[in-house]
Amino acid sequence: MVLQVRVRRLVCPTLNCCKTFREQVPGVLDRYQRRTTRMTHQVRSVVRELAGRASVRLLSQMACRLSRHTAIRALLRIPLPDRPVPTVLGVDDFALRRGQSYASVLIDAATHERVDVLPDRKSDSLRAWLCEHPGVEIIVRDGSSAYAEGARRALPEVVQASDRWHLWNGLGRVVEKAVVAHSACWAGHGPKRQQLTREQSTIERWHAIHDLLDQGIGLLDCARRLGLALNTVKRYARVPEPDRMRRPPQYRACLVDSYRDHLRARRAADPGAPVLHLFEELKALGYTGSLNLLYKYINQGRHISDRIGPSPKRLTSWIMTRPAELPTERRTHLDELLATCPEMTALAGLVHEFAHITSNRRGSEPDCWMKQLRQARLPELEPFLTGLDQDHDAAVAGLTLPYSSGPIEGMNAKTKLIKRQMHGRAGFQLLRHRILLA
Repeated sequence: MVLQVRVRRLVCPTLNCCKTFREQVPGVLDRYQRRTTRMTHQVRSVVRELAGRASVRLLSQMACRLSRHTAIRALLRIPLPDRPVPTVLGVDDFALRRGQSYASVLIDAATHERVDVLPDRKSDSLRAWLCEHPGVEIIVRDGSSAYAEGARRALPEVVQASDRWHLWNGLGRVVEKAVVAHSACWAGHGPKRQQLTREQSTIERWHAIHDLLDQGIGLLDCARRLGLALNTVKRYARVPEPDRMRRPPQYRACLVDSYRDHLRARRAADPGAPVLHLFEELKALGYTGSLNLLYKYINQGRHISDRIGPSPKRLTSWIMTRPAELPTERRTHLDELLATCPEMTALAGLVHEFAHITSNRRGSEPDCWMKQLRQARLPELEPFLTGLDQDHDAAVAGLTLPYSSGPIEGMNAKTKLIKRQMHGRAGFQLLRHRILLA
């Protein structure tokens, strides 16, 4: 069906005025448009989700042909929703180009609605936005010092709350460093092995650095004399013993693991049994691996222990997991590894106590936990403790208030999808428009 609409063109009655005016049809046509109002709504609903070329391909199947540039213009003409200034504001950054440029997204932490998108993550941008939009009482953020400074300069009386997940994640990073530092204790519970050339070089470097430090030579001069980076010298200088620089072996499951009991029994009965004979026996039992793998397996002593020692990252994940959620065998293995070192036992206790504080929102107890952390004397956890001291009020508020950065992290995940649809070819204006319309 074709609907023909006849409208009148009116002439201005002013003398010597050549302007004419077209009669309007409300609800059917808009000014300066070649599409009806209904068709415009249809185009906008498609370009809001797909933008660019994808919307053009879909609209062509709906008998509406237009170019990708027209689609983008239709998208940018969609008015942005006018949302009120939220009382609880959530702020976080996302990458425009990873490692190069970043932007900030603001949402209402109570209703999870998008509020605005800033072109960078600098403190001045957040300060300017807060000054232009008064009414914010609580700001939920991560551990970023830029956001903290911007909020403090704009609204000194605003309550800043650190996200609980970021606090837990920051603790996990330093816990892994502590696990690595005490690997000489818990790794000795696994299979014995010979000292590797890399470990020997690390220990020699530790002695060289500490010999210079004992002579009163500064860190920068040590770095110049040894040809090392300053941060490397600092890392070695913080370690009191060379054995703490040793790293445990990171074994993976292999084809020989299924025949560990047979190898252990044969080596116990005949310690001088040639590996080639053992290889033939395993092949008869169904072994499909190579002889070189079997040589490496026996030389590393992996057939001696009933369990393969976990990597530092995996052991850290066991410590950071609720004991009730660990299988019985893994929990027993974890208890055996923690019992080999009193520092590891204290570390696990501190992690579990902080987990109770975080999950139960007991914001009044971090001071007691920080006191216990100081008494434990774990140097690897000092950076985390320093961060809590510097951002104490925000950490307490984050452990007390019911708000978190979870909704804004979900928004960042959706933003990644929008960026992939545009393949990085669009500018910040279009990206901001699509984020606020999504």
